[in-house]
Amino acid sequence: MPSVSEELLLPSTPGKFKDKSHAMHRQFYRCFASTSTMFLWALFLVALTASYLSFQSFVDSGNRYFSAAWGDVHWEKQVKASAQIHRQNGFSVLVTGAAGFVGTHVSLSLKKRGDGVVGLDNFNNYYDPALKQARKNLLNTQNIFIVEGDLNDARMIARLFEIVPFTHVMHLAAQAGVRYAMENPQSYVHSNIAGLVTLLEACKNADPQPAVVWASSSSVYGLNEKVPFSESDRTDQPASLYAATKKAGEEITHTYNHIYGLSITGLRFFTVYGPWGRPDMAYFSFTRNILQGKPITIYRGKNRVDLARDFTYIDDIVKGCVASLDTAKRSTGSGGKKRGPAQYRIFNLGNTSPVTVPMMVRILESHLKVKAKKNVISMPGNGDVPFTHANTSLARRELGYKPTTDLQTGLKKFVKWYLSYYGYNHGKSLN
Repeated sequence: MPSVSEELLLPSTPGKFKDKSHAMHRQFYRCFASTSTMFLWALFLVALTASYLSFQSFVDSGNRYFSAAWGDVHWEKQVKASAQIHRQNGFSVLVTGAAGFVGTHVSLSLKKRGDGVVGLDNFNNYYDPALKQARKNLLNTQNIFIVEGDLNDARMIARLFEIVPFTHVMHLAAQAGVRYAMENPQSYVHSNIAGLVTLLEACKNADPQPAVVWASSSSVYGLNEKVPFSESDRTDQPASLYAATKKAGEEITHTYNHIYGLSITGLRFFTVYGPWGRPDMAYFSFTRNILQGKPITIYRGKNRVDLARDFTYIDDIVKGCVASLDTAKRSTGSGGKKRGPAQYRIFNLGNTSPVTVPMMVRILESHLKVKAKKNVISMPGNGDVPFTHANTSLARRELGYKPTTDLQTGLKKFVKWYLSYYGYNHGKSLN
């Protein structure tokens, strides 16, 4: 009996058998050759497509890099144009944290009066970057250019000082927030200490050296129980890492003032609020939750004492910042060498009228026409302090600082902005 392989080669009709093995081998070879060629072509096409996609990705990323990168001709033109002074004896100011809450308002105020303003911001995601982008768009309408970059990028900072002979620096960039420091302590060291040193290094090496005004914080008073807080009070008992980094900043700026002749003014802000504010602040998050029907958490201190804050409206803070720039004396060094003693100052910028948190909530309720759902609990050990209260007599004497906006008026303006920005103002009742 023939094998299976032999059966496959036998004819179905006896006597008509022809040996087709050579022909089948040739067909098999042609087929194999054809298949191999197609396979090679397929590999070639796959490789070509992959190469093209890789190249296109490289080109696209390169385009994004060069369009956003600092240092090219277009970038330098934007920086120089934004720094142009449009008033007699005006300033050219580098504003760090320009897309932040205070930075946006200060930048607009300086530009409005004719000063040159160049902004710097890293647009991090500590809170909604869309809000920072909206502030940037607002600044763009006033021809204020914001450089997107990290304060620790020493080459970029040095390049800015090469392009523009800044007369002043308004340093407002910082990692803010007391409670977030427990989650991400490194970000506070990176921004509030390392970033500050990088900036001061650029300032002391600049020729001419700019005068520096920077944002410290009322948090440096920490566990101090003497009220109201005065600039001469002790600040060696910080209650949070954020406070500790701001206290460190005051010591660092004093060192650069002493060694390099930098003119330094530190501003201790007290609970700044208002339109375009920070979503992590209590008044802002309370507003959001009240409108959404969500409960708000109100903390109480020891012995069920209500927490109180010296709420300071943004317009009053801006006046203090601008007055600090106007009264800042020139630095006394150049190229990192000191020629004589330089001005060093620290001021409280507050409202001088603390208001309890429950009272603040009642004011919000009246403006929103919505009753808040409240959870009242004891204050956890998260770095918050029970009260803040500013003595502003020194700022009043040296800067002419005099806050004029009470919390009732300020929150009314904030709520109007909030409803407009987030789309609640469509003629519908909030009840």
